[in-house]
Amino acid sequence: MRLRILLFVLAFFIWLLLTWSLDPQHIAAGFIIGLLVSFLTADIFDKPPQVFKNLKRYVWFLYYVMVFIWECIKANIDGAYRTVHPDLPINPGIVKVKTTLKSDAGLTFLANSLSLKPGTMTVDVDKEKGFLYIHWADVKTQDIDKATELITGKFERILKRIFA
Repeated sequence: MRLRILLFVLAFFIWLLLTWSLDPQHIAAGFIIGLLVSFLTADIFDKPPQVFKNLKRYVWFLYYVMVFIWECIKANIDGAYRTVHPDLPINPGIVKVKTTLKSDAGLTFLANSLSLKPGTMTVDVDKEKGFLYIHWADVKTQDIDKATELITGKFERILKRIFA
């Protein structure tokens, strides 16, 4: 319960900093959003405290953000190029990729990172078997190992260091 209260206070404080307003409507919205955030995310932080004290995880997370932004830029350029040149062949389809990530947070980061990147979208996650089903705008291979390396390789290697 203390964790939920701490998360509420933190979310509410961040809300006030971001809105930079003390209007009653902003305070009410921040209160509601703080409640939602604290009750929806408290389970994510239900790990032993030593996990959060590992500074290397934060360094890897910063690196992950840079890699993600770079991959998004490349995917946006590719998507824009395909839009301007409609004669370029595309081969849309759903491929199956393997993942060794086991934590809910790690799988969520991977699935959302792929969905935020233009050209790929996570359709389904099979946590028990360790598979993601990805809609790929230009399927280059149906081989699970090759598709895994092309789609999730860079992200998963870093996410393992963050969420292991």
